[in-house]
Amino acid sequence: MSFDLLIPFIILLVLVIYLIYTRTKFEKNIVDLYEKKFDEWKEHSTHNEKNDKKCKQLVGLVFKEEYNITIEMIEDNESVKNSLQQGKYKIKDK
Repeated sequence: MSFDLLIPFIILLVLVIYLIYTRTKFEKNIVDLYEKKFDEWKEHSTHNEKNDKKCKQLVGLVFKEEYNITIEMIEDNESVKNSLQQGKYKIKDK
């Protein structure tokens, strides 16, 4: 009588072991795939950081007094002063 239940129990045990094995294999493959994608993303994101423009920096203020326009420098920066004296600037309207 106990032999009758032994065969289905063995089949069930084999099936459970197979399902556990395939699930762990699938999870390992998914984790490896996401780690690979993450490494690719890190490589591409470091390349983008190198090509970024430099930030804008406030170096002076422009004022209009009657008919004169004056520029007050906030920092003493020789390269900015040279650019202003040589007329290397752009006018941007809002």
